[in-house]
Amino acid sequence: MQRATKIVATLGPASSSPEVLEQMIRAGVDVMRLNFSHGTAQDHIDRATLVREVAKRAGKEVAIMADLQGPKIRVGKFVGGKTVIENGQKFILDGATAELGTNERVGLDYKELPRDVKPGDTLLLNDGLLKLVVDAVRGEEVHTTVVVGGELSNNKGINKAGGGLTAPALTAKDMEDIKTAMAFQAEYLAVSFPKSATDMEMARQLANVAGEQWRHKPALIAKIERSEAIPVLDQILRASDGIMVARGDLAVEVGNASVPALQKRMIRMAREMDKVVITATQMMESMIVNPVPTRAEVSDVANAVLDGTDAVMLSAETAAGKYPVETVTQMAAIALEAEAADDVTLEADFTNKKFGRIDQAIAMGALFTAHHLGCKAILALTESGSTALWMSRHNIKVPIYGLTSQPFSQRKMTLYRNVRPLLMPSFRDRDEALASAEALLVSRGVLKPGDTYAITCGEPMGYPGGTNMLKVGRVA
Repeated sequence: MQRATKIVATLGPASSSPEVLEQMIRAGVDVMRLNFSHGTAQDHIDRATLVREVAKRAGKEVAIMADLQGPKIRVGKFVGGKTVIENGQKFILDGATAELGTNERVGLDYKELPRDVKPGDTLLLNDGLLKLVVDAVRGEEVHTTVVVGGELSNNKGINKAGGGLTAPALTAKDMEDIKTAMAFQAEYLAVSFPKSATDMEMARQLANVAGEQWRHKPALIAKIERSEAIPVLDQILRASDGIMVARGDLAVEVGNASVPALQKRMIRMAREMDKVVITATQMMESMIVNPVPTRAEVSDVANAVLDGTDAVMLSAETAAGKYPVETVTQMAAIALEAEAADDVTLEADFTNKKFGRIDQAIAMGALFTAHHLGCKAILALTESGSTALWMSRHNIKVPIYGLTSQPFSQRKMTLYRNVRPLLMPSFRDRDEALASAEALLVSRGVLKPGDTYAITCGEPMGYPGGTNMLKVGRVA
């Protein structure tokens, strides 16, 4: 049984050697994330080149996701790099100072904080480990009382409980980073802290302009990590190609207890709207230092798989952890086991569902037919990858093969659940294309004599969005 759920891994110091990277790709990485919070433009270009070279050597297509930093909603730096603040003490967040911080006050990278808060607001620092309550705002100074203290070090993040920080999703740095990401044609662009569909529309416009000279238009992933994004989630989804359930900052803003139900809701909404969804943050956190995951982490990954996520993501585990290859191996094994226990509910999925497009109806017909006939595979001949995407929104044990002549579409489909993208030549003759598709799957050992399969294509051939034919074939 092949794994349907995809794995996104973050490239970093622990995984930047060609040897480790190749082992990770062979262990199951489908999409490599480049975190633009760290490194220079040239660093990212070099890493993207490395990923392409190593993936080719490993014989596997791997997509690249450029993850934008977003606004720096952080405290400044401290004398000695850190301090300790105690419960009950007063602490000042000072937007005007350029001096190094002490245990009495610290500067702000986010200068708008004094205008975003009022007395009584709760501020959460360092992923919610420290809790401050605002007493007063005096000019550029936010005066607080420490409710939950502890160690506070350089550039730790600030969240406001319940949301309400006005920082724009796209900064000047992000706009430059989009140009860098388009220079190496990243298949996916992840936008941090979007609050509305407008944020995603602006990012798309910037990316399309930056990629125009290469005729490259990336797929956009909205990272859902602000409480303001939740009420307008449907609008953000419509303006995006997918979402990331970014549980870190989101949990700090809405509260830890709210996240599991939100995760399920977001995955369900994304699938219903034909969008992809990535579940992220602390999935295998203990494997940064330990060779095996905790039982809770195993359950967390498995539950995301059972919820229907397209992909599960690793961050520090592969970027800076001691066991990057082992972490990918463990995650792949957990996903495979969870999928084996998953139920197929195609009939329920199709009840009362209407299809306004011929290509969507053909895609759904292929699923239904393949499931009931016990086909070994579904072959979707697709230019853009849309047919394979629609098929992948429904849980089915039959593997879907996205066959395309476009390398960009092939890489983009690496993120789609239960889709194995393959490159094949473009044909103008339908029968020639169908025969070539069958031969490709036979050569790869997927199909053998006597096997049945469902295949979809468009006639005339070679036009995106033109899928209008479903055929059931049997290998002679």
